[in-house]
Amino acid sequence: MLYHAHLKDFEVRKGIRQREITYAGHRKLKIYGTLKCASGKRMKRENRIFFKTGKEAISLGYRPCGHCMRTAFKKWKDEPVLQPKQP
Repeated sequence: MLYHAHLKDFEVRKGIRQREITYAGHRKLKIYGTLKCASGKRMKRENRIFFKTGKEAISLGYRPCGHCMRTAFKKWKDEPVLQPKQP
């Protein structure tokens, strides 16, 4: 995970070219999506983080974007939520 606020523009471009950056996420909302997503392009630099893989984002508790990753979002949404057992 890389914080956009800690990177210079040339470092971001280099990471994208070398495929070290393939997904972007919103740090506070815990949502990740593709780099071409219109919703993701509107977020503030200090809230944006980058991931190499979708699995990395999911392992850190992020969910797929409903705009640019519709099938992954639907799969995530349809998963049963594990509820704690009531005594």
